[in-house]
Order: sequence, then C-alpha cells, then structure tokens
Amino acid sequence: MNDKIGVYLGGAGTIAIAGHTRPDGDCIGACLALYNYIRKNYPHIQADVYLEPVADVYKVMENADQIISDYKEDKTYDVFFALDASDKGRLAGAVRYFDTAKKTVCIDHHISNEGFALENIIFPHASSTCEVLAKLMDMDGVDQAVAEALYIGIICDTGCFKQSNTGKETMVIAGTLMEKGVRFSQLTDEVFYQKTYTQNQLLGRCLLESFLMFSGQCIISVADRKVMDFYKAISSDLEGIIDQMRVTRGVEVAVLLTEIGHMTYKVSMRSNNYMNVAQIAGYFGGGGHIRAAGCTMAGTKYDVINNLTRLIEEQLKNHD
Repeated sequence: MNDKIGVYLGGAGTIAIAGHTRPDGDCIGACLALYNYIRKNYPHIQADVYLEPVADVYKVMENADQIISDYKEDKTYDVFFALDASDKGRLAGAVRYFDTAKKTVCIDHHISNEGFALENIIFPHASSTCEVLAKLMDMDGVDQAVAEALYIGIICDTGCFKQSNTGKETMVIAGTLMEKGVRFSQLTDEVFYQKTYTQNQLLGRCLLESFLMFSGQCIISVADRKVMDFYKAISSDLEGIIDQMRVTRGVEVAVLLTEIGHMTYKVSMRSNNYMNVAQIAGYFGGGGHIRAAGCTMAGTKYDVINNLTRLIEEQLKNHD
C-alpha cells in the first residue's frame, strides 16, 4: 500500500485538519479530501476539520457539513495537518490547535511557504495543494468522495486546466481521479462556471468600474464595503472576477481590492507572462505564487493603489 499519509499519522488517535483564512476551492477540497480519506481508511481515528464558513457552491463535497467554523472548544490533537496555508498566521483561529498539537504537518504548494510545521511537504511547482495531497494517497484507498474533493481543488487552482501552473502530472492525476467516478462535467459547471445572480452583478460592477494604468498593462478594480453591502455580498461572491480582469487584452497584471475592514483591504493579484506578483505581495507581508498572489494592506484605497502600483511600475520598467 503506497500510503504516505499513514506515515504522518504515526499511530495517532486524534487529527485536526485546517486550511487558510477565507478558504478557496483548493483549500476546501484538500481539507475535505484528507478528512474523507482518513474516515475511509483509518476509521478508528477521530478527525476534525476547521475552516472559516465556506461558500455554498463547495458544499457539493461529501461531509462539508462536518466543517467546524468556530474555535471555542479546548482540544489537544495528536497530529495537526495544515493544508494550503503558506504560513502559520494564515490558519486563523485554528492556530490554537496547531500550537498545542503533538505533531504538525504542512502540505502546501505556495512558493512563499518556508516550512512552519514539524513536517513540511511543499511542492511549489505543483498546480495545487490537492495535487500534492493526491501524490501522498494510495489510490486504492481513494473513493469517489475523496476523488471529487481533490478534483474540485485542482480545477479551482488551475482555472479548469487553462492556467500555466497546469502540468503533465496535473493531467495524469486528474485522469486517475476521473476513473474513480468523479462527476467531472457536472462538478466543473456547478463549482467553476455557474454564478449566482449576485456574483454576476458584482462581476459587471467591478468590470464597469475598473481602470487601466501603464498604457493598458495593468487593470485595477475595487470592491469597497458600500458595493458589497449594496449587493448583500460576501467575499466568496468575488471569486472569478480577478481572472476575468486578467484576460483583458494587453493586460499583464490584474489587481482587485476588497475592503474587509475600516481602511483595510484584501489585495488579489494575477499576472500573465512575466510579472512576479508573489514578490509584490511579499513586500507587504503576503505571499502566493509568481502568477497569483495576495496580501492585506491598510490605508485608503488610494494609498493601497499608490503603494502597489509603485512596485508594479518597477517590474514593468525592468522588463522593458
């Protein structure tokens, strides 16, 4: 049995699984895939999944209703798995269980992850954490529920296999998962392409109010609190907007600011060919990948834009 997950379990009786704050498809898919895998292959182990509230679209995954979104209970776990989190601070409230766990394991694919756990399995060139996780599992122990969670994570982080982080191994793993009965066509539509009316309204608003800089090489939009409240939207309703901005003809880098508090903005960045947005995000305490990264910044939206575009302009000039 080629089960590398079992090595990290090490005879444990209790397991905590957690991902990063504001979890996306790869994060949620990885957490639920590991949870379902442990339940199937190690039924004697008690496993808990901790994530901030997830968007309804991801509740198609089995046992999504088992996710714990508060961190009030005092528990000490034998092993803590941190999935898709580039640093310890990204674990939000679950960090209390990380700090008290007897053993910690980090499984990730972010290039900015320097390895904050006792055991670190980090593959920066992998398309997603779900791809990394799939390599650690014995495929004989992967059922449809596990396979669908992994598949969803992969399509979310690769943009349905169209982004540059998609490699041969990504496709091989996806094909293997499909053989497990993954409803790939249905899930691709439901999870990746279908949008609620609110999401489409937000997409239109953000595109309408976007603006270009640096001779059309940079596109920026802002979803402030007033806009979010008007549409009664939550942060997950903004998924996909940055990717639509990125494919604007002539654009090298897209930037989406989301107001998450008083004079506090979540910054999402995507680039197309050469710009290293992870370097820019890292300058402001964030991280991610060369072509997709983010951070949190304080100040007015004008302050944030000015600070970001100064570094963007430097990279554009250096490339020229």
